[in-house]
Amino acid sequence: MKHLFEIRNLTIELGSRATSRQVIESLDLDIPAGRTVALIGHNGSGKSTLLKALARQIGRTSGEIVTMGRPQDTWSALDHARALAYLPQYTPAAEGMTVRQLVALGRYPWHGALGRPTAADREAVEAAIVECGLSDYEGRLVDSLSGGERQRAWLAMLLAQGAKALLLDEPISALDIAHQIEVMSLVHRLSEAGRSVVVVLHDVNLAARFADHIIALKAGKVVLNGTPYDLMQPDALSRVYGLAMDVVERPGRSPLASAL
Repeated sequence: MKHLFEIRNLTIELGSRATSRQVIESLDLDIPAGRTVALIGHNGSGKSTLLKALARQIGRTSGEIVTMGRPQDTWSALDHARALAYLPQYTPAAEGMTVRQLVALGRYPWHGALGRPTAADREAVEAAIVECGLSDYEGRLVDSLSGGERQRAWLAMLLAQGAKALLLDEPISALDIAHQIEVMSLVHRLSEAGRSVVVVLHDVNLAARFADHIIALKAGKVVLNGTPYDLMQPDALSRVYGLAMDVVERPGRSPLASAL
């Protein structure tokens, strides 16, 4: 599978009929499979809206989305939930829930609300806890964890879901820099293990460091679609963010961008 998503002539309008605004306009885009793909751009550029449309969290006004080779409308809700896992920017409360209980919720698409967990369900939960480094935290209450630990617990829930693709909306926006690095390192490892990841990010330097592919949006249109190297050029950064930026080369490490 070459493309995770194939998007053709996609237009998305948000709001009521009287106050609607066009966020995505006539977008044509292919998103590669099996990689960490970062969606970047300034606030209001349409990146979170696009991710929600890919996750079927919002509808589209017109156009077509093909997911893993199948038109999005042909997927049943159950099959879609088994194939793609979505993490919103603001996760719901997990009051009174342990890490293991949260991770186990990822198995819902496989056994439903009334089904009894099977051996396969328990194995999937255990594997997700181990892969996200949460074995020492599985009995802890989710609300008692640090921000980075909590995000790892939510990522483990997505892994337990067994999805081939993870769609993550700003998973590090509320974290300090140390936990941002911790979570993005985990995200990239998940991709290296054979999953597709599409992640919305604000920090251009973290996008260049951890993503394999970059898609930059501006006013609902693609202004860059390429590698981190393609992004980390002064003219490219200027097109994306609308201000002069410089790039600092660091031997053996990813370059850094800074505003002039």
